[in-house]
Amino acid sequence: MPRLLTRLFRWGPAAALLISGLLGAGSPATAQPTGASESTTDSTLVLTLDDALRVSLERSYGLRGARLDIQNADAQIREAWGQLYPELSLSGSYTRNVQTANPFAGSDVTGLFGGGNATSWVAFNERARQSSAKTISFGEFQRRRQQGRQAAGVTPGGGGNPFGVDNQFSSGLSLRQTLFSQSAFAAVQGARQLQNVNQLGLDRERQALVDSVRGAFYGALLAQEQARVARQSVERTKKTLADIRRQVEEGTTPKYQRLSTDVELSNLQTQRVQAENRADLAREQLKLALALPMDRPIALEGSLAVENPDPRLDLTVARATQQAFQHRPDLEQARQNIELREVDKNTVRAQYLPTVSAVANFDYTGGVPDDRSQTLSNPTDPFDFSVRERGFFHTDFWNPSLNVGLQLSWTLFDGFQRESQIQQREVAVRRAKLQREQQRAAVQLEIEQSLRTLRAAYQRLRAQEQNVETAELNYEYTHRRVENGVSSRLELREASSQLDESRLNRLQAIHDYLRARSALERAMGVPLSEDSTFQRVAGSPRP
Repeated sequence: MPRLLTRLFRWGPAAALLISGLLGAGSPATAQPTGASESTTDSTLVLTLDDALRVSLERSYGLRGARLDIQNADAQIREAWGQLYPELSLSGSYTRNVQTANPFAGSDVTGLFGGGNATSWVAFNERARQSSAKTISFGEFQRRRQQGRQAAGVTPGGGGNPFGVDNQFSSGLSLRQTLFSQSAFAAVQGARQLQNVNQLGLDRERQALVDSVRGAFYGALLAQEQARVARQSVERTKKTLADIRRQVEEGTTPKYQRLSTDVELSNLQTQRVQAENRADLAREQLKLALALPMDRPIALEGSLAVENPDPRLDLTVARATQQAFQHRPDLEQARQNIELREVDKNTVRAQYLPTVSAVANFDYTGGVPDDRSQTLSNPTDPFDFSVRERGFFHTDFWNPSLNVGLQLSWTLFDGFQRESQIQQREVAVRRAKLQREQQRAAVQLEIEQSLRTLRAAYQRLRAQEQNVETAELNYEYTHRRVENGVSSRLELREASSQLDESRLNRLQAIHDYLRARSALERAMGVPLSEDSTFQRVAGSPRP
């Protein structure tokens, strides 16, 4: 019995730690499992292994994050294509000129205008001379023109800067189409490559998640079975104690055996409570891993069992490694990561080539004064004036323009920056190749270790199964010998302790074997079509 107590104390925390270690691999979101059966009496959710796997594959935070990476890659592809699509931009501005500077301040250009109507007076007298009319003096010419302006209602003076406009408007529409850009083509290729890499990451995350959930479910089953063995041990000890009490009352058995059995029963009851608490904790941790409501009771449907014979035991290291090289997404991801680095290098190399674009610009500008009246003079009579009022959108104030052309951009020398960037990308390519080579070697070692662990676990399992049969037979024989008075109760208690310990050893061996088998499948990267569990619960289409 002391060995049984020591064994239970040692195994229980290990099972709990195994389940809690799963939580670091990524927890699924809150959801009710699809396909899980539910009791109508106490609302207990009955979960099989397939139910647990289905929930995790549908709701896992890790898988949801990997799917977001794929969506992000889709957006990057569209962004890369955007460099090759037409670019249309619109601009506009408004300026209010509160005070405009004189553009001719400090120069002698005003001398060009110093004659002030003298040219018009000379032209008038020349026409009068040619028509034999009377010429007039410059003062008379000025006076008559002033009278004509007053008659037309033109305000003399006017003031202001004749070279300034009160309101200035500007708008433009620009269209650009890239005709050739090797950098843009390389960017599109790189974005597509990144999408493939992220998809492979999602596939590997799915395989790793299945292995983790299996471990949690197997750990919960182990804790549940350990609690059942503890309960069976308590029941047998109670029966033994009842027989010993009767024999003590009859005077055929010493009293110390009753006291010893009382102590043993008390210890076993304490151990049973602890085992049941660990089983409850394992179920709670499984609910947390599956993001089920913590107040929702669950029951596990299934048992720790192993198929016989297991075809995985016949695998050779070479064959398993070959399957891993063919089917593991992370190895393909490493290969495509090399291609992604090559694309990155080509993107930098494309900077040596020019970029050619076609452009078209349409501009619409306006200069609108506050005073939009216009003084008109009669071309045949310099003393006849009129005033015209123009609207805000009069064509005199607004002017459109349109131009088209080609643009070429070509960096001929950048201080050897591109050469340095290409060298850095070449180093990244070599590093990616080195990482892939190292990863392949690590996978081969992982396969070899997994196969050894699986075979060792299977041998230990078969040995424990034989040991359980022997312990059960020994307990039956000892029980009969006690009934016949040939053996003592002490021998029966020892046989019972051996039976419990052998059963616990067998449960632990089954658990270890199932975990080793799952680890081998994860190491091999078993494709969905070759594994029943994957095929049933993970056969959903890629996003």
